Amino acid sequence: MSAKVGELVFLQQLAKRFKIPAPDFVVEPVSQSDIKNKLQIWGSGIVKPDVLAGKRGKAGAVHKVSDYREALQLLKKTAATEVNCLQPRTSYIVQAVPADIELFSAITYNTKFLSPSLTVSLKGGIDVESVPDSEKATIPVDVFRGLNAYQASELLSKLGLQGRLNSSVARCLVNQWDMFISTGMQSCEINPWRASKDDKIFACDFKAEFDENNFKFRDIGFELPEYPTSEEAFDEEMRTWSASSHQGQAHVSSLGGKKILPLLFGGGASTIITETLAQCGGDPMFLSDFGGNPPYERMKKTAEICFRHKLGGASLLLILGGKANNTQIDITFAAIADALEEWVGRNGPLHIPVVIGRGGPGLVQGFAAMKKTLENLHLPHVIFGPDTPITLVAAYAARLAACAGLELRED
Repeated sequence: MSAKVGELVFLQQLAKRFKIPAPDFVVEPVSQSDIKNKLQIWGSGIVKPDVLAGKRGKAGAVHKVSDYREALQLLKKTAATEVNCLQPRTSYIVQAVPADIELFSAITYNTKFLSPSLTVSLKGGIDVESVPDSEKATIPVDVFRGLNAYQASELLSKLGLQGRLNSSVARCLVNQWDMFISTGMQSCEINPWRASKDDKIFACDFKAEFDENNFKFRDIGFELPEYPTSEEAFDEEMRTWSASSHQGQAHVSSLGGKKILPLLFGGGASTIITETLAQCGGDPMFLSDFGGNPPYERMKKTAEICFRHKLGGASLLLILGGKANNTQIDITFAAIADALEEWVGRNGPLHIPVVIGRGGPGLVQGFAAMKKTLENLHLPHVIFGPDTPITLVAAYAARLAACAGLELRED
């Protein structure tokens, strides 16, 4: 699992701690006199929403101001305005920083190097995605030796940054690495660094993602703020349930579909199945991964949550995964069957088809338990063994869901 933070948390908690130069700032609510005094010192400021959404500038949520009256109005307006469908936690204003050059830097775990890597460009800013690879430079960073100023300086020299500014930026990049590795981050990005020829450098925007399972993150030393969320009750309940135990995955990600309720097993298999369903018009309700050999109680509760929130509106129930190595199919299927039977007992008869495909230990017993329950509930069903590719099962389920939906509308 991961946790994200934006620029305001960086300014409040991380910049001074890791000696990363950053602009001055104030947070809404703020008094008129404080804003007036700050703007007299700064000359101008930039109002921003504290929201975990990218492209804030392109979304029209970032405003440059020099008048304190306008700043007060924009702070209140910005704090109440959604950005890319996300509600800000608050708003803040940072000092506007003049610059001769803008840089981009990012540290992330890199599958190519099998280690963290540092990427730098001398063309940072709002359109960094359009900067060609020829104007970026990336080096691996050894997790034991870390990043030193010489490595960072050499990287900047390759991009054409020379002189005293090279040395100053290199030291800032070393501090960024220290922050990354000391706090259990998975990735962090500063875009842009705004630098002037007189050696003044400021980190002017920031985003990062932490690995919540990293012990360094658990000892980070401050509480992450809670952001307003637009997630459904289903997502919230499943997220809480998933975090309650590490005995088997219970991960979901809503897709907004209306037809197929998918109970899927295996991370890679789940992704392939979901993509196939989408391509074939299956309209899956969510992406799920319920593998990891969950015990009976955990799998039953997982299925119960899915059924309680989603089964009443589904056109088809899909229970599908690849051939397992260690997941006991008989246990997981018995749990799903019992959860399904209890749902029908509470809500009345169900009239949708069920498609099943799986392989692994306890398969025959698992199929037998599921078949008995489906027959008792008078649910039409099709069961595929491990010899049938999961993509074919998913495509079949998508076509069947379309037919089932037509039949339900006709009824």
